Amino acid sequence: MGSPSAASPEERLARAREVIGIEARAVARLEGLLGEGFLAAADLVLACSGTVVVTGMGKAGLIGRKISATMASTGTPSIFLHPAEALHGDLGRIRADDVILALSNSGESDEIRRVIPAARKIGAAVIAMTSCADSALGRLADCVLDIGRPDEACPLGLAPTASTSAMLAMGDALAMVVQQEHSFSREDYARFHPAGNLGRRLMRVREVMRKGEELPLVPAGSTVRQVLLRTTATRGHPGAALVVDPSGRLCGIFTDGDLRRLLEDDSGERLDLPVDEFMGRNPSCAGPDELVEQAVRLMRERRVDQVPVVDEDGRPVGLLDVQDVLDIRL
Repeated sequence: MGSPSAASPEERLARAREVIGIEARAVARLEGLLGEGFLAAADLVLACSGTVVVTGMGKAGLIGRKISATMASTGTPSIFLHPAEALHGDLGRIRADDVILALSNSGESDEIRRVIPAARKIGAAVIAMTSCADSALGRLADCVLDIGRPDEACPLGLAPTASTSAMLAMGDALAMVVQQEHSFSREDYARFHPAGNLGRRLMRVREVMRKGEELPLVPAGSTVRQVLLRTTATRGHPGAALVVDPSGRLCGIFTDGDLRRLLEDDSGERLDLPVDEFMGRNPSCAGPDELVEQAVRLMRERRVDQVPVVDEDGRPVGLLDVQDVLDIRL
């Protein structure tokens, strides 16, 4: 390897823009290549009762891992199978009801050419993703996802760059079409993403709210003092109590803020008056199946630290406190 040559900042930026332009054009050209091959591939994946087994060698294999992960997280069971490992026993992972998605720019990768006939003998259907539909891989496949013949952004024209960008975009297109036709919902997505920022954003109020022994409910007509005793005795020391009428429906909320405002103008005499005189009436509420993200937006808009959670009949089933939201780092 020769000594690095010093390039000016302008030259570096110009080269970077050139690379991005080459890859962007490779992806943009895919729109004109979509047709019967893509429709056939989508049909195979949608009809698959087994697993979509993605395989590829080298850089194509790395892209294949990402495509497989995208499918698995959006409702299409999928695994990645390294072609070299497949030839040494991992072919046993393939079943007749599987679909193989094989990635190879040239379509002539030796390992892929050896794996696909073996997979076909097992009974799996095969989708090829390649720039050469008439390659060995293309001829062995049931259908071809044609990525065209993109010029690589590598100065030597060798390192996979534009071709892998095109593969990634084509794989995303296939995964998203299948996801939509599977009617994959936000609830399904949340089930597959319980951790991280995505999982937190898709959490439901019922997963975070205070309930049971942590939910202070007081009957209308209780004195302020009684309400304070109830909240003090409640596990977690919530910053509000929910006031319910004789039928158990929510009729108000009494918060720490309400207490502070009451005591600012009083030495304590009004602690024995009914809480009904000081509670907030008709508070903004959330449903247990709402997204926590939506409830947090409501709290911000109304500038409140607590939101009652009620069922369809208006009966309180929980309390969402700002501290609970902070704990999950939403």
